[in-house]
Amino acid sequence: MHDFAEQLAELAEHQEDQWKVQTTDGQIFLTMMSPTAPHGLNVVRLRRQIEAQTPEVMALNDTNMGDPQTGLTKVPDLMVIAEEDTDDTAKVVNARDVLLVVEVVSRTNSLTDIRDKLHDYPRMGVPLYVIVDPRKDKKSVTVHSDASAGPDGTRYRKTVPYAFGDIVTAGRWTLDTSSLKSYPADW
Repeated sequence: MHDFAEQLAELAEHQEDQWKVQTTDGQIFLTMMSPTAPHGLNVVRLRRQIEAQTPEVMALNDTNMGDPQTGLTKVPDLMVIAEEDTDDTAKVVNARDVLLVVEVVSRTNSLTDIRDKLHDYPRMGVPLYVIVDPRKDKKSVTVHSDASAGPDGTRYRKTVPYAFGDIVTAGRWTLDTSSLKSYPADW
């Protein structure tokens, strides 16, 4: 399956529209990327804060990430990796080297970020997962951490909710969410 997903990703690179190819539990998901202005602005604003606080890291957005242990692949909105761990010859970033993933919930496929990736990221070895939900009825930031195995599988064991405007602690990062944008009310 991993090889087939990789072939799809290569085909997707040559299409006029941008596509994400991701895998989860034996399934391949092909999603057309259509980030909105608030989505993109939120990613950039968080990226700038992370890089300003930790110049030794790279904050990459919309970059392929794969886990050699589970075979899962994702394309996070934003991932943070120590610059010394980057391999500019690799097709994908090794998920086991990633320090933090941030996903900004999209209007059209929110369950992917809230359910599916919350299930997959701890299994992929991602120690911190931040979900930014700019939907009008949510306007929240949730930090998931402390992944460990248990009778229910490998899961994040700690969840800390915040509201837009709060100062968010995510591992070694302090994120000011006052500049985050919510989706317009008529969406």
